[in-house]
Amino acid sequence: MDAKNNIKNNRESASKDRQKAKDVRLSNISASKAVADAVRTSLGPRGLDKMVQEEAGDVLISNDGATILSKMRVEHPAAKMLVDLSKAQDIEAGDGTTTVVVIAGSLLSACLTLLGKGIHPSLISDAFQYAVEKAEEILDKAAQPVDVNDRTAVIQAAATALSSKVVSQHATLLAPIAVDAVTRIANLEEPDAIDLRNIRVIKKLGGTLDDTELFEGLVLNQHVNKSAGGVTKVAGAKVALIQFCLSAPKTDIENNIIVQDYSAMDRVLREERQYILNLCKKIKNTGCNVLLIQKSILRDATSDLSLHYLAKMKIMVVQDVEREEIEFIAKSLHCVPIAGIDSFVPEKLAKVDLVEEVSVGSEKMVKMSGIQGKHKTVSIIARGSNKLMLDEAERSLHDAFCVVRSLFRRRFLIAGGGAAETEVAVGLNKIAKTLEGAAAFCVRAFADALEVIPYTLAENAGLPSIEIVTELRNRHVQGDKNAGINVKKGNISNMVEENVVMPLLVTVSALRLATECVRMILKIDDIVMTR
Repeated sequence: MDAKNNIKNNRESASKDRQKAKDVRLSNISASKAVADAVRTSLGPRGLDKMVQEEAGDVLISNDGATILSKMRVEHPAAKMLVDLSKAQDIEAGDGTTTVVVIAGSLLSACLTLLGKGIHPSLISDAFQYAVEKAEEILDKAAQPVDVNDRTAVIQAAATALSSKVVSQHATLLAPIAVDAVTRIANLEEPDAIDLRNIRVIKKLGGTLDDTELFEGLVLNQHVNKSAGGVTKVAGAKVALIQFCLSAPKTDIENNIIVQDYSAMDRVLREERQYILNLCKKIKNTGCNVLLIQKSILRDATSDLSLHYLAKMKIMVVQDVEREEIEFIAKSLHCVPIAGIDSFVPEKLAKVDLVEEVSVGSEKMVKMSGIQGKHKTVSIIARGSNKLMLDEAERSLHDAFCVVRSLFRRRFLIAGGGAAETEVAVGLNKIAKTLEGAAAFCVRAFADALEVIPYTLAENAGLPSIEIVTELRNRHVQGDKNAGINVKKGNISNMVEENVVMPLLVTVSALRLATECVRMILKIDDIVMTR
């Protein structure tokens, strides 16, 4: 009797465990799908924008998936995985941050159907891994090699990335700027070493985005100090970047100097004046005529006296250079930051043809042109009518930089407009027919899930999605691998002829990362809380 009771209890316990695992998976999948649905309407060139209000009251308008998700307050642990997924795509490819989340949401919906048919999660996971490997092979066959020296082809890829942004109407201007910027800092022999931190975007209110320009040289947000009548334009400049103060030294906080009579006070002032004059003379003797001074926290970086002496010596002074800017400026000017007056030598100066202060709208900035040596950095001056537009322009330019970098790393282009996903879906459906058992079901479900991209593109453009996707699938079955949804004309067109192309790396990365995330969520059968 006891043995029967034990068997019954074991069965009930196993049943409860299975039910708990089902409930956990359902909870994880539902939470993740909710995140995917939140950004799905912002996919594509006709996608809608999201307005995000931050705690401090600042407002952000964007349709970039990574930006929107990073601002969302997500509590569910599985849903946070989709936020991290979008960040991973942003780091890997820079574009496709919305696409990767939408694909992951669609794959999770397919998982629910497969789990409902009684297929084990491990079998689904293995089949999805097989499917994504085959998908990469299909994409490699559909992709077209591109010469990165062909500026027109690279601009087309950058313009496609910008077409889905808030600033899409300015894509024809921003795309060439993005391509030229990355090309100038790139080393074709080491495409993986392209560091986008060498591109600096200076945002200035006033004008429109049409006034945005790529500047040959260095641009500083700071203005020239003219309080003592200093110069604002220097030709044949020798620039020094210093990290020490041109002011009288101060005592420690705990120490005090007590001055008892006027003669002692006069001596202190005289010594301060002599100390500062000696500093300025040493700087002048090196031939320096432009001084960039790092911002100081402990004491004033300059004094009225030092500014007066420097103005008399015709040395331009630019103050308040932030610590974070030092590395970029040093790399741009091919110079070394100078930490003390003892190491101030002519060899550490940068040679620049022209340094001048210019007015941009209601603000001023310093431009340095004709820097001697190979360009290691690039400056872009972005103009806009309001802060929201400037912020979105900066994010859009970053995405365009990443697309160009992806093209340098993997030199293949693939058709956009849902063409790549549909080509993979058609190819995987053919492969599924050669498989048997649960694997065939899973690969077919993976293929069908990828059609969420063309469906969403059609829906967001206000087109009849079922008719459009059916025709698109039919064109791909007939062998037209570049057929995609032309949202401007509202029909199916050859995307390569329409110049709607994107780097192969973006699509491959999106599929690989989305599949990896879905497999991870699928294999979770319990959530353990810790204190």
